[in-house]
Amino acid sequence: MNLGAVLLTGLFAGGVSCAAVQGGLLTGLVTRQRDSPPAGRPRDTVAGGGPAAGAKAALAKTRPVRAGSGRAGQPQARTAEPPKPWHRRAWGGLRTARNTLADDVTPVGAFLGGKLVSHTLLGALLGLVGGAVQLSPTIRAWTQLAAGALVIAFGLASSASARSNGSRSSRRRRGRGSCGAKARSPAAFAPAVLGFVTILVPCGITVSMEALALTTGSAWQGAAIMAVFVLGTSPLFGALGYAARKAATAWRGRLAALTGLVVLAMGVYTLNGGLTLLDSPLAATNLAQTLGLTAGPADASTVTVTGGRQEAVITARPGSYSPGNIALTAGVPTTLVMHTDNNDGCTRTLIISGKQYVLPETGDTRIDLGVLQPGTLHYRCGMGMYSGRLTVTDPTPTGK
Repeated sequence: MNLGAVLLTGLFAGGVSCAAVQGGLLTGLVTRQRDSPPAGRPRDTVAGGGPAAGAKAALAKTRPVRAGSGRAGQPQARTAEPPKPWHRRAWGGLRTARNTLADDVTPVGAFLGGKLVSHTLLGALLGLVGGAVQLSPTIRAWTQLAAGALVIAFGLASSASARSNGSRSSRRRRGRGSCGAKARSPAAFAPAVLGFVTILVPCGITVSMEALALTTGSAWQGAAIMAVFVLGTSPLFGALGYAARKAATAWRGRLAALTGLVVLAMGVYTLNGGLTLLDSPLAATNLAQTLGLTAGPADASTVTVTGGRQEAVITARPGSYSPGNIALTAGVPTTLVMHTDNNDGCTRTLIISGKQYVLPETGDTRIDLGVLQPGTLHYRCGMGMYSGRLTVTDPTPTGK
């Protein structure tokens, strides 16, 4: 077991692959949390502390003078306080920066912590009891649909919050000291739970790591594989969540609505992946056929017939299946050969005819499809990102 290779896989391939499916959950939640401050924290506070700055300034200007020092009720100029020593100002700035960083990092760290715990437990179970704990393609499709719907809800809520807050000119101030620390605890709970349940929405590379953990026969080794893989994906997720948090903080009004639109687009992308896994006619890859549009001619260049059996070769590249539409003959026993060459993408996980296959990084995988009937047989990757079809037609009659 080479944990170094597992770490590199998570760092360079798993992060991008998993962020495409799970990244919307993280960005949507942290953006929504930033738009909705914790209960008990006023919205109309401003940088500078306490109540609204305008009210505080008004009180300072109209403070009555003491008896004997002027007419009662008349404003009095206040003596300017001497500036604080530089070391106290520097320490105050550092404390503010520390609290701000803690506020921004807490939800992201909680999400990654929950994800690490769930994937480590799954790896241990896979190594201990085998494939009984793996999710079927159908269950994964429905969980991905649920995840997509949740991300869309986050995006709509963020856009609505941006519109409602656009007329507010005051800026919210984060709580400091013990109040800020108390506010971080509930702010971390929801991201931790969401990170834990990402095990129900695995990406294609995660499925490959699950297959590797399955072959170990050891709970400790299976847990180590999944834990190291998640640690490898963490830098990208951390950067993604932190950037979303800072964008929600810095952007206001119409610019904040842009954040909501980005989250909404990620939700639609995740939802479409679930529809593709279910081979729904509403999936983007099937929409042209659903609307009655032609999908282009089928390709028979990689099909050979030997001894009454037809064999079709499909090359699974990191970002596509080629050819994407293969012409086959009905009524003939068929073998599908999936060829890979240094493929570390989600296309290594193939779903066809309700079954899931994990392809090697390099090599050929032979899949017996039996005798096919006329029609269209779709296949797709484990994330629903890439797909293809087999177009099966009746044999052409020969002339007498």
